[in-house]
Amino acid sequence: MSRVLLVDDEPGVLKALKRVLTLVPCRHDGVTYSLQLDLADSPEKALELINGHAYDLILSDFRMPGMDGVQLLKRAREIQPGAARMILSGYADLNGVMAAINEAQIVRFLCKPWSDYELVSAIAQALAYRALLLENQRMADLLRLQKRQLTPQDYERRRLEEAEPGITAVRWADDGSLLLDEDLASQLDPRP
Repeated sequence: MSRVLLVDDEPGVLKALKRVLTLVPCRHDGVTYSLQLDLADSPEKALELINGHAYDLILSDFRMPGMDGVQLLKRAREIQPGAARMILSGYADLNGVMAAINEAQIVRFLCKPWSDYELVSAIAQALAYRALLLENQRMADLLRLQKRQLTPQDYERRRLEEAEPGITAVRWADDGSLLLDEDLASQLDPRP
């Protein structure tokens, strides 16, 4: 199952995207992709989800209040470099397209209103391309491991980071103590 994050500040657009991606089969070269869809109605909500879940693909609106789609996908790339990134926009802005490609390294820029077939096809192609890139990276890492250019620990760290982004990152306080997320810390603290 491929996990996909849809980001748009308009609830109607999110609803329409979800409807299309639920009803129309997502296929490319004979492979059908089952999609698990997560929705975010703001870039801030999207970043929360990106920090907590591994995504195969992130599709974002271009113009949103506070942070545009390029800024969001650029941050998403830093957190989850292996996730495919796409922009959906009602504005054909050449500078925006170039920024999306250069800064956020998107795989596709789609225009609103979209063709359902084009949308589903683009998502399937992006997922197929991502799978190919990940397989190439895995094979290259195995070769580096055999040639002792990569340690078994580094290989495992890369595998874990791909499955659960952020799991290998450790945050330290100024006094040398380990910082935990507030939610996790409250679960570990036995005091009421």
